[in-house]
Amino acid sequence: MSTERWKPSVTVAAVIEREGRYLLVEEMTPEGLRLNNPAGHLDPGEGLAAAAAREALEETACPFEPQALVGVYLARLRREATGEDITYLRFAFCGTVGEPIPGRALDHPVVRTLWLTLAEIRASQARHRSPLLLQCVEDHAAGRRFPLELLHAHPSLQDLPLKV
Repeated sequence: MSTERWKPSVTVAAVIEREGRYLLVEEMTPEGLRLNNPAGHLDPGEGLAAAAAREALEETACPFEPQALVGVYLARLRREATGEDITYLRFAFCGTVGEPIPGRALDHPVVRTLWLTLAEIRASQARHRSPLLLQCVEDHAAGRRFPLELLHAHPSLQDLPLKV
């Protein structure tokens, strides 16, 4: 029996919709160019909604203000090429987005941003980085929204030196 505790990788995603189109990123991965929601890992000492705002800004150059939780998701990713086997715990948020900040670079490995319809996202599933991309967008389109008050970040997150 292993004494090592299993821990999923905690991520956040921004589900950004405007006039029937969703803002996605196209990013370079070990499998080639893939589509994803603006998303990334929760950083030490960071709240979930703040992480989603940060990741959206870094990956799209657009300021994002989370207004609701769309859902909480689990998925497992196994990469044959590298042997990676990671379980992701994703918190997806929707909210308002501003225009891109002029001159702000997109985070590596993001190549560009795209605005796609739900039908276009469904048709591009072979290019999705995560199986959660479509599920998050489908849940948003279905009207799933949970208040941000559902989440609580205790002040102790910022009180002590973090073990990374």
